[in-house]
Amino acid sequence: MTVLAAVFLLSVPAKAQVTPFMQAVAEAAASDPGIAAFYRANGYKPIWTGKGNKDRNRRSALLKALKNADDHALPVASYNTELLKANLRRITSKREPGKAEVEMSRIFLKYARDLQTGILTPSRVDSEIVRAVPLRDRTKLLMAFTKSNPTKFLRGLPPKAPEYARLLKAKVAMEKQLGRGGWGPTVPARSLKPGQSGSTVVALRNRLIAMGYMKRSASQSYDAAMQAAVQQFQLAHGLAADGVAGAGTMTEINRQIEERLPSVLVAIERERWMNLPRGKRHIWVNLTDFTATVVDNEKVTFRTRSVIGKNTADRRSPEFSDIMEYMEINPNWNVPRSISVKEYLPGMIASGGGSAGHLQLIDGRGRVVSRSSVNWAAYSARNFPYDLRQPPSRGNALGLVKFMFPNRHNIYLHDTPAKNLFAREVRAFSHGCIRLNDPFDFAYKLLAKQESDPVNYFQSILKSGRNTRVPLDEHVPVHLVYRTAFTDAKGRVHYRRDVYGRDAKIFNALRKAGVELRALRG
Repeated sequence: MTVLAAVFLLSVPAKAQVTPFMQAVAEAAASDPGIAAFYRANGYKPIWTGKGNKDRNRRSALLKALKNADDHALPVASYNTELLKANLRRITSKREPGKAEVEMSRIFLKYARDLQTGILTPSRVDSEIVRAVPLRDRTKLLMAFTKSNPTKFLRGLPPKAPEYARLLKAKVAMEKQLGRGGWGPTVPARSLKPGQSGSTVVALRNRLIAMGYMKRSASQSYDAAMQAAVQQFQLAHGLAADGVAGAGTMTEINRQIEERLPSVLVAIERERWMNLPRGKRHIWVNLTDFTATVVDNEKVTFRTRSVIGKNTADRRSPEFSDIMEYMEINPNWNVPRSISVKEYLPGMIASGGGSAGHLQLIDGRGRVVSRSSVNWAAYSARNFPYDLRQPPSRGNALGLVKFMFPNRHNIYLHDTPAKNLFAREVRAFSHGCIRLNDPFDFAYKLLAKQESDPVNYFQSILKSGRNTRVPLDEHVPVHLVYRTAFTDAKGRVHYRRDVYGRDAKIFNALRKAGVELRALRG
């Protein structure tokens, strides 16, 4: 007997007999504190392997749930159900039920964890996914299960968010389509436009019908119905919706269902990572969609285009959730140290302090230092003692307002003078923070909760030119997410580019964990 098992068995009442089953449970659970605590609390009694109806119902409910785990894009093989059933059938000693008992609890907890909060640990897949997954307490989970109807309890484990249910429905539909051969032949043309006809247009028509963007038709020309279908496809894929199947649109149309289904499976896993209340009002920034939205009671009430971090190691926008506490009108831009020494300091040293004149030098006491008093030749990136700051102005890198949810990543939402970038289809240009196309309207939306005239209130502060912090009376949750597949209220799946390659990493990790693409036939 291990030392830990012996310690656990000390909790058994003196008058109670320590049976081989109890001893086996204590030994098997010794390496798992959560399970050990549960059995210690319940007196080492069985919840799976007993002969009564309650234990039988729990076993049956769990085995049925595990059998259908791939409905939720979970790794069925990892639960070893066949081995578990074989071990239950081969019990020959008084100790073996104890081992089987603990093994069933382990499998139950693995399944519950996978289904509730995800199979993977996000940061282990990509260090820039710094999301805190809301893991459940293992001991409490077992206790709650034993006090509940097992079938209802297991059915209640998945996320309740409507998006999760819609993604599961889309997954099944795509698996059935895959079982029928997918979306059919690709379109053998680089591009097509309204007014054209012929075999390639027929191929495009058939492809759009198979994908669900067009009703059945015998038309062989690129007519108004096909143009509308192409526009719907473009809107669902983040493309300019001009109704012309240009080279970019055709590339996306010709992607096979086997390329799209992984995005849905990854989105399902990502939903599990966020299985927690998001806030009746919250801000949802989908990095791959290049949008920021305000969501009230699960409905989008405001939307604006965004620019996200450039796809380089030191600029990619991370994924996390936090709480927006205030906005800053006429902000200073306190230049991050990395930008100061990499992008500005070399030119300042070379010019004797003449370059980057829009930036102030700030000493350790927060005082502005005259450039003429600095011996520039004495400094390098290693020993430069000053911070750089850009005071409020229309040319300020943060524009005229920023929205703060203080975090260790120094990420926030803000205005920008570089308005031309919002016209781009792919908008990954920043140093990591999120730039907004309509920051004033975004501010008005937030202030409307606490000001009777949010526009005039905001504009009066703006016109003062003074750096002003405006607290939000009600703090707002902010979620920076990365969804290459997401649904709308009608259930249609929208797809976006994997701009940082994160979803490819996640899908590879899911496959290693045992998740498989599934084709449903019949």
